Amino acid sequence: MLSKSKQLWMQQPEIGHLVRDLRCSLHLSQEKFADELGMTFATINRWENGHATPSPLALKQIHTLLNQLGDGGEVLRVKYSLRATEGRRSNSGTP
Repeated sequence: MLSKSKQLWMQQPEIGHLVRDLRCSLHLSQEKFADELGMTFATINRWENGHATPSPLALKQIHTLLNQLGDGGEVLRVKYSLRATEGRRSNSGTP
């Protein structure tokens, strides 16, 4: 079983802001973004509003979309201090 820090590479509200920024960078509505990830509109809405956190599978899909976004995805990684390797935290304790 993965530790909590490896399952969740960001905490709320940061993940909600990342999801919103990623979705907007892709020029998708919450409904279209939900379709892209195989989720429901309500799920995306809960993530963005800080009422829920994406599952490990959904986080992997988000990571894939960041990769597909190219430089825009890299900008979001820097903005949210994400590592490019599956969102794992470094051993130093900083995300």
